[in-house]
Amino acid sequence: MFNEEVVLGIDIGGTNTVFGFVDKNGNCINQGVIPTNSNESAENLFDRLFYKVKEIMKNNPELSEIAGIGIGAPNANYYKGTVEQPPNLNWGTVNVIEIVKKYFQVPVAITNDANAAAIGEMQFGSAKGMKDFIVITLGTGLGSGIVSNGKLIYGHDGFAGEIGHVCVIPDGRECGCRRKGCLETYASATGIRRTVFELLANKSSQSSLRNFSFNELTSKSIYEAAVEGDPIALAAFDYTGKILGKALANAVNYTSPEAIILFGGLASAGEYIFEPVKKYMEENILNIFKNKVNVIPSTLTEGNAAVLGAAALIWNELNHTPTMKSEVENWDLM
Repeated sequence: MFNEEVVLGIDIGGTNTVFGFVDKNGNCINQGVIPTNSNESAENLFDRLFYKVKEIMKNNPELSEIAGIGIGAPNANYYKGTVEQPPNLNWGTVNVIEIVKKYFQVPVAITNDANAAAIGEMQFGSAKGMKDFIVITLGTGLGSGIVSNGKLIYGHDGFAGEIGHVCVIPDGRECGCRRKGCLETYASATGIRRTVFELLANKSSQSSLRNFSFNELTSKSIYEAAVEGDPIALAAFDYTGKILGKALANAVNYTSPEAIILFGGLASAGEYIFEPVKKYMEENILNIFKNKVNVIPSTLTEGNAAVLGAAALIWNELNHTPTMKSEVENWDLM
């Protein structure tokens, strides 16, 4: 009889790939990390990854069986099980589920990291009990996962919900997607760094941020300067919040969410980002939505949030697909 007590959650990043064994309550029982080696093939990554996973399973009898595998990855297609032309990974288009099935004959589900975060929030975090909400991940870029009527919105091709690539400034900053003016070029850890340097060039204000090169500057450095009252840092957070708040006011029109959840490094700035986002969202939102949409922080622990999101993805599949559950009982590990 197959043990359904734990699943394996995997988050594939451009630098590192993190994995963990997660139970139904969102407890990460054991976890690990390996370098992604982005210039190598997907097959190479999973060969190294599952060698490590099976090693942990062998040394921990309570983890000798898993019910399924959930994966968060850039440019992942939930419908096809593929990762398609991911940025920062030299993969091209690969069928990840086919690769994984060579190692474990268990149910596998894959989606992009922001969608996984949304499911993680719904199952284990701030969105428990909610059926309509949006998760915005503010990292190097801006990711988003949109849940409506309790279901993640994938669209007809699996790539719906790219709020980070909505054009907010026509002919604005160049984006990694090769378009100009995308939201993530303004509202992200990278975006706020670009804003700081624009402000430094256009203003004569004294600022500790003048001591940083672009490569040295981080969103944490900007936050620390804001705490000290640095005028450039404070102006950067206000401008970032203004751009993001306006974009979220428009996003509300499509799904009328109960809440918008902010997660990621930039969201760790707390009131410095949340206050301007709320202010400008309310200033620009349609009257029928005013004061109805909460902007709240994630309650997932940042260190393992990506793994929890990926695990929540497969738990959600197992919990809502009875036929999948019955098939699991007849499958063994390879």
